[in-house]
Formats: sequence, structure tokens, C-alpha cells
Amino acid sequence: MEIPGDGEIRALHEKYAPGSEAFEVVWTHCVIVCEIAEQIMDRTGLGVDADLVRAGCLLHDIGVYRLYGTSGEIDHKGYVRHGVLGHAILQDEGFPEEICRFCSHHTGVGLTRGDVERQGLPLPVADYLAESGEERLVMYADKFHSKTDPPTFVSADSYAVNVRRYGEDKVAVFEAMRASFGEPELAALAGEYGHALV
Repeated sequence: MEIPGDGEIRALHEKYAPGSEAFEVVWTHCVIVCEIAEQIMDRTGLGVDADLVRAGCLLHDIGVYRLYGTSGEIDHKGYVRHGVLGHAILQDEGFPEEICRFCSHHTGVGLTRGDVERQGLPLPVADYLAESGEERLVMYADKFHSKTDPPTFVSADSYAVNVRRYGEDKVAVFEAMRASFGEPELAALAGEYGHALV
């Protein structure tokens, strides 16, 4: 499988971003998630494909661009769709399933068929769970930065509190990933990007 490099991925972001502001928010988030994942890989010596993780991090949120309306506002109600939208973009661009899955299988700590049905989510009924080590790491690294306005870094403790509203089973999934990957060092990154750490 040919893994796209940073230049090719950035060009895709530029192609699909509806404007420079959207590009800046989404691309910066993806770069930060990549830095978090690389920090975890450097520290833990995981047996994962580092190039595939990097591509997954840089591509995971490309579907967010499809949620921007003509006014420049993002469709927050439909936000849960950004993963399947990104998967479709990458499929249309000819990427293999292993790369497309980083988009559709990173939301929260994973969405099950039951979650989709129970919550009435606007998604095709299916399981959207991280399965490979690379998918799990991208999903986990993504939890530590939010594209809120203004963007923020999110501590492991804060995320654990926030995810509880979706059920104790989701807390357990997050805590298992936390035990497996450890906690990233966020203070220096927060200082570098000028984003608060909550």
C-alpha cells in the first residue's frame, strides 16, 4: 500500500477546505493530533506503522470541510457525520480502505451499531470502531485536542469526565486506551500553539 506523504495530504486539505479559515482550523488540528501520536510512539515503542499513523492523523478530519455552509458556519448538529464524509472523500480520491477508515473509525472512542440506532445518529447503521493499532492510536491522540472556538488541548482527566455522558462503557474504553498508550505531555504543545489546556 502506498501511504501519502505530508505534501499530498496538505494539498487534499487545500482542495476540500471551503476557505482559509476552515483550512487553518482543521489542518492545524490534524498536525497537532499527529504530534501527539508521534510523542506517544516515541515514548512507548509501539509496534505500529509510523508512516500510516502520520497519514491517518493528518487525514482523519478531512470530512469536516463538508460540514461548512455557505455562510462559513459549521453544521454542529450533523458533526457526527464528518467521519463518513471524510471516508467518502478519500474513497473518491482512490485511497485504499486502510486509509479511508481513519476518517470513519475515529469518532469518540468508537461508535457501535447499537449506538447509531439508540441515539438515532445520522449515519449508516454499522460499527465504527478502531481495530488496528494504528487506528486506535489516531483515535486516542485525537481526544487531546478540540477544534472548539477557540481551540483547546484536553487533558485525559477532562476527556474521561466528558465521555461519561455517553455511558460507563465509553469511559472503560477510554481508560483502556489510556492504560495502553499512556498520557501525552500537553503543556509544551499548548504553549507552542497558544491554546488553553483544559
